[in-house]
Amino acid sequence: MDDTGNTYRAVTRQISVSVQPFYLEDESNPEENRYFWGYQIQIENLGAETVQLESRHWVITDALGQVHEVRGEGVVGEQPVLGPGEVFEYTSGAPLKTPSGIMVGSFQMRKKDGTHFNVEVPAFSLDSPHSNLMIN
Repeated sequence: MDDTGNTYRAVTRQISVSVQPFYLEDESNPEENRYFWGYQIQIENLGAETVQLESRHWVITDALGQVHEVRGEGVVGEQPVLGPGEVFEYTSGAPLKTPSGIMVGSFQMRKKDGTHFNVEVPAFSLDSPHSNLMIN
């Protein structure tokens, strides 16, 4: 992760998830209500047990309150195994029809003994330069 933008972090059961979103101007077309963000995710195993990321669940909400849920196996085509102290990073993206929104989610992990648990992905803001931010 670099220091160019906001980083959001959550730790669940000794698994740290950090997210850094960034607006992709070249992929977006505001005249057609198409806004696109990338996000870099870092998953770090702070615990003593090996875990595997099996699936993901995203809830994406645009500025109009429209909610889109995404569920699927793994992340970017992988189901990474993280031993103690290991880190997995990936970059992905999300489109919206509004200039801002929010994403939140979870990863389902499996321990070596077969037990499953969910790891929180912190809510993170998707704000483009085209959004009119209002302070209440």
